[in-house]
Amino acid sequence: MAVTNRQSGTNIHEIAEGIYRINTPVVIEGAGGFSFNQYLIMDDEPLLFHTGPRKMFPLVCEAVGSVISVERLRHIAFSHVEADECGSLNEWLAAAPQSSPLCGVIAAMVSIGDIADRAPRALANGERVTLGSHTVRWLDAPHLPHAWECGFLMEEQTSTLLCGDLFTQGGADLPPITETDILGPSEAFRHEMDYFSHTKNARAMLENLASLSPSILACMHGSAWRGDGAKLLRALADALSE
Repeated sequence: MAVTNRQSGTNIHEIAEGIYRINTPVVIEGAGGFSFNQYLIMDDEPLLFHTGPRKMFPLVCEAVGSVISVERLRHIAFSHVEADECGSLNEWLAAAPQSSPLCGVIAAMVSIGDIADRAPRALANGERVTLGSHTVRWLDAPHLPHAWECGFLMEEQTSTLLCGDLFTQGGADLPPITETDILGPSEAFRHEMDYFSHTKNARAMLENLASLSPSILACMHGSAWRGDGAKLLRALADALSE
């Protein structure tokens, strides 16, 4: 793990071949330690998943710049419309002139087509984008855990599911990637600060994600996780049904 900003503690770590987790730890008043993650996929057409909040742009940009020239970015992707997901979208579009937003059809229609400084590339459910040696596939997941436009990206070569807010873990000093339990900590966090929509379709959507058999779950908050992703996703579905 390389620390790219000693004052903030922002750091970067390769969690799978060509996939880097950028992490900034924070302390939130009343909630304790927390963290924000972005994921950079290095390839012929580099992709950033999650932009980070607008005020965090200099830190994330510095971390990306430690791996590649920021101008090389081609895709600025995210799960849904929220400050930590796409708050600095326009800053990234300005820093990377060849880039464009990459999101689901609903996000493009209801928000990104208006707020972004360049037109988005809108992906239908199941649509693939080849980045070079990596291929990502968009998966619609409305209201899982929240937002009508929510969806995820599956990177097929490394079996990495960029799973957004699923399995959010509190804490500011967690390892970049772990094979220990994250369902327990994430469920404890959910019960204390319930951010799920409780859609009746959660189990079916989680089963769809599980059918892809991810071996790495790239979480937006807390550690990324390595193991039997299908089993863990089904365990989350059981927990949400209780």
